[in-house]
Amino acid sequence: MMYKDKLIDKVFNVINISIMLLVIVVTLYPVIYLISKSLSSVEYVKAGMVYLWPRGFSLSAYEEVFSNELFLTSYRNTIVYTVLGTTINLVMTTSMAYCLSRRNLVFRKSITLLVVFTMFFGGGMIPNFLLIKWLKMYDTIWALVIPGAISTYNMIIVRTYMQGIPEEIVESVRIDGANDIQIFIKMILPLSIPVIATIGLFYAVGHWNSYFNAMLYLDEKKTYPLQLILKEMIVEQDMQGMSSNAFDVVNEQPPSSEMLVSASIVMSLIPVLIAYPFVQRFFIKGVMIGSVKG
Repeated sequence: MMYKDKLIDKVFNVINISIMLLVIVVTLYPVIYLISKSLSSVEYVKAGMVYLWPRGFSLSAYEEVFSNELFLTSYRNTIVYTVLGTTINLVMTTSMAYCLSRRNLVFRKSITLLVVFTMFFGGGMIPNFLLIKWLKMYDTIWALVIPGAISTYNMIIVRTYMQGIPEEIVESVRIDGANDIQIFIKMILPLSIPVIATIGLFYAVGHWNSYFNAMLYLDEKKTYPLQLILKEMIVEQDMQGMSSNAFDVVNEQPPSSEMLVSASIVMSLIPVLIAYPFVQRFFIKGVMIGSVKG
């Protein structure tokens, strides 16, 4: 019997490892392919000879991308939108979650029901657009960071996490004379770092990858985020803004639109890849504790 159990465990481990390796390959290959294409020479890319490793190593695509003022402006815009938007998200979400986690809050259940209601019903795109216009937020940064200031799902996760903090700790601090704001800032927030880091990553990645709201609410290209520029590059293949004078001087063939798009996408991935390892250790703990307790 024990031999059969060990055999089943070994078979399960082999199947599990094989599936995980397949998932890793499927996940990593598109990224490796983009990096390889962005670092290859234009003749190999146009001939379709780049699959896994760069061929005819060249940094011409990155030189071209970094010489494009519109790309650099959109990159800066995205960083501003992401930092400001994530800050607003965390402040609003944690504040509301703390209030709803207090069992002595008046109309607590009614407020929670109203908040949950927004997960299933919304005004729609046209009413939202008209509201943005009426509030005079059209073509401003606030149109991107204010409407989605709170995610109901993330708020419920944080609220559930805060409900799991022992009430005795809160009462002991209250007896020492602390008010709700002091309790929230000095005690609840430090104890909630895992879940805050987790939803902070969700919010930041959401802002970084967002382009649809910018497409609706922004009019001038100088205010476009990076993802909207990438969308135009990929869908329309409109690379007319890229200057190729530097390559004409040395009689070198300029990089193709495929190479420029690949280099741009790689550059857009770097900040997320850098940020993720710093919050990864909080990721599983924050999600599991916030979703299981309560």
